[in-house]
Amino acid sequence: MSEPNYDAHPSLLRTRPFSTLITLLLIAGGLLVAVLGVQFIPPQFTGQFDSKMVQIAGIAVFAIATLKLLVSWVTTRSDRLVITDEELIWTHGLLSKQYTEIGMGSVRSVRVSQSLFQRIVNAGDVEIFTAGDDPELVVRGLPNPGRIRDLVNG
Repeated sequence: MSEPNYDAHPSLLRTRPFSTLITLLLIAGGLLVAVLGVQFIPPQFTGQFDSKMVQIAGIAVFAIATLKLLVSWVTTRSDRLVITDEELIWTHGLLSKQYTEIGMGSVRSVRVSQSLFQRIVNAGDVEIFTAGDDPELVVRGLPNPGRIRDLVNG
C-alpha cells in the first residue's frame, strides 16, 4: 500500500454541530446545578425543592450528557477514510470492523454535498459512485471535501 494522500475521521462538531453544542451546554448546566444546588433556583421556588435532590438532578444531567458526548465521539472516531494513489479505504466500526476498498480505476464519479454550516467549517458529505445509480460509499462530515474530490478525480 502506498503512502496515504488523505487520512481523516469525520469530525464530531462538523457532523453534529447543534447536538454537540447542546450536549456541552447540558454538561456545563448540570455541573453548575450540582455545585450550586438550591442557589441556582429562583428564590420563589426554593422552598419546593430539597437541596440534595437538586444536586442529584444536576449530577444526573451532567452524567447523561457526558455519556452521550462520549458515545458520539467514539462513534465518529470509529470511522476513517484513507485515500492512496490506488484506492479508497473506508473503515467503519469499533468492536467489529467493516472495510470498504474501492480501486481508483473503478470510481465513476464523486459527489460532495455541503450545507451552509458545513461550508463555514470546511466539511462535507462525500458520495463515491462506481457502477449504477446508487453510491458505493457515503461518508458524512469529513474535513476538506474538495480535496477528497480532487484526489479521487485527479
